[in-house]
Amino acid sequence: MYKPTKMNTIQKIVLFLCCAVSFGSFAQEDQSVPEMITDRPDATESPSTVPVGFLQVETGAFYESFEDNDLKTEVFGYNTTLLRFGILDNLELRLGWNFEETQFAINGNEINNVLSGFSPLLAGMKVAITEEKGLLPEMGLLGHLYLPFTAANDYRPETTGVDFRFSFAHTLSERSSLAYNLGAQWLDDSPEAAYVYTLVYGYSITDRFGLYAELYGDLPEDSSSNHLWDAGITYLIQPNI
Repeated sequence: MYKPTKMNTIQKIVLFLCCAVSFGSFAQEDQSVPEMITDRPDATESPSTVPVGFLQVETGAFYESFEDNDLKTEVFGYNTTLLRFGILDNLELRLGWNFEETQFAINGNEINNVLSGFSPLLAGMKVAITEEKGLLPEMGLLGHLYLPFTAANDYRPETTGVDFRFSFAHTLSERSSLAYNLGAQWLDDSPEAAYVYTLVYGYSITDRFGLYAELYGDLPEDSSSNHLWDAGITYLIQPNI
């Protein structure tokens, strides 16, 4: 996922579109498609892993605009693909890669310095730790490395980035659920840790339509914190799309 630039005073607009497809080998005795649980489009990662032998593709695009005094920055994310592959009942491997373009303008006048290219490749895994039991939430642990040599020059950091987070989920009713993440990250050559949190509420209007609202942010050790929110709608086209 992309990270907003830290600024003193920010006016920020984000538009995000996402789709997910899951496919794999179905056992002959069971032709049903497993329930698809995605890590997109919100910032909260689910504690669930992809079934063994299944590949889940989650991809999308985003537009981000934020201003600091007279400087306006626009970020276009043309590709935000995440690949998830189940190798054990409680373990999945993960690869992610974004293609982005960043444009700048001062007092409405565009600056020729345009950044473009792939961000560092994300490589990691997720482990499902426990299933939900009463008040005990479903819990998982995931972590990633962000590899500098895979990025375009405009987005290439000097050091390898690292993040990890614990993911939790509660079933509130047949139609509603609550999920949250807690973790830390070291990204973009920053020597300081940034502690990460997310909290999302989801509600199923029908078997196909869903709504969510979310709070999320990060708290760097020596910098000002970032607190954001988002909301959206999801639609299940097919059991695996």
